[in-house]
Amino acid sequence: MHPLFRRSLPSIQHLSSVFQLHLRTPTTRALTMTAPSKITDWVPTDSKTGEFKRSTSIFRNALSSSLSSPFPAVSNRYHLFVSLACPWAHRTLIVRKLKGLDADPSLLPVSIVHWHMGTSGWHFATAEEAANNPELAVAPEGVIGARHLKDLYFAASPDYAGRFTVPLVWDTQKGTIVNNESAEIIRLMYTEFDGLLPAENQGVTYYPEHLRAQIDEFNGWVYDGLNNGVYKSGFATKQAAYEDAVTGVFATLDRVEEILAASHAKGGRYIFGEQLTEADIRLYPTVVRFDPVYVQHFKTNLKMIRHDYPHIHKWLRHLYWDIPAFKETTNFEHIKKHYTMSHSQINPHGIVPLGPVPDMLPNDE
Repeated sequence: MHPLFRRSLPSIQHLSSVFQLHLRTPTTRALTMTAPSKITDWVPTDSKTGEFKRSTSIFRNALSSSLSSPFPAVSNRYHLFVSLACPWAHRTLIVRKLKGLDADPSLLPVSIVHWHMGTSGWHFATAEEAANNPELAVAPEGVIGARHLKDLYFAASPDYAGRFTVPLVWDTQKGTIVNNESAEIIRLMYTEFDGLLPAENQGVTYYPEHLRAQIDEFNGWVYDGLNNGVYKSGFATKQAAYEDAVTGVFATLDRVEEILAASHAKGGRYIFGEQLTEADIRLYPTVVRFDPVYVQHFKTNLKMIRHDYPHIHKWLRHLYWDIPAFKETTNFEHIKKHYTMSHSQINPHGIVPLGPVPDMLPNDE
């Protein structure tokens, strides 16, 4: 079994009882609701510009080390739902492992939805699917209607009308969503569980005070031009929207390449020299997906990481091969199958390309 999954599933039965209790309330009927627009339509069919516009996360509560908080960071209460295909969820898995939260199944256990996103969104695995893919989470037993991630959203808010996204932190005690914004989830993991972690994991942060302004500035333009830029390129339904987005993707990569070249010239390995930070963590999920998926599927094919960006490629291979939190949370099968078989607007026949081979080149530096 993949190392990531050894402690992923023990709390599902506990979740089942919590959902069962919660769904006896009037919110049960909300489980039959559907989102107002087709989940697999990323750009409205009547869009005049053809631009993809990402919606804003709605659930923005914070876990806190303070026991007086509405959501205190305590054991045996919270659960993290993710997809191994999703780059935003990937961030949370990396930090969870870097901080050692994965070593204690009582702190923030994780459940992995099926890689395929259909017209009802992310779904829990059927018993048959889980038998063949032990990393996948099945729906909690006995909970009528809880077969998709959207069921959690409607249980938390019967009138919810947004997208059903991962990652998602679920409060098993209150039966509600705490937070579904990855940028905030990773930051709460840096500090809020420290009192429950071994001494060697306490005080470890990837958002150090002296670099916060630089990290925020870097994250800002990387998010717009690259993290979200690949989606703006791939989901565009007009030529002009695509060309604007794709040129922005490579302008951003060119800029990152310059930064890493300067870091490597000084003996550094990361965006900010010798210190691994949130900037690296948020950049990695996009870059690791670039050659295997985005180049062909999102038409970001002006250049490839492995052939045209030597310093980004060196940085990527170091993270993947030398730091277990990166490699052990990267599942190329889920990544490739999700994008190519879920995005029917782009790839209606669901054909999964065989290349590039290999998914990740050896670290020969």
